[in-house]
Amino acid sequence: MPRHISPKPRQEQPLHAVQIQDALLNLRPVQALSGLGKTSIYERIKTSELKPVKLGSRCTRFRAGDVQAWLQAQGK
Repeated sequence: MPRHISPKPRQEQPLHAVQIQDALLNLRPVQALSGLGKTSIYERIKTSELKPVKLGSRCTRFRAGDVQAWLQAQGK
């Protein structure tokens, strides 16, 4: 009988990573900083307001400097 292997708990990316301009942020810090949900962020990607970095077929990150610039342009 195969054993069920539980996945490792996901480590949260610290919010202070946004202070490093070239840091690649996952979706959660972008959500926390912008106050937007996942769907709203992906709508911003479709309209080219936000430009993600594709690292693989299922891996998207956001450059911290780009997120900061976008937030400043929004007046946040």
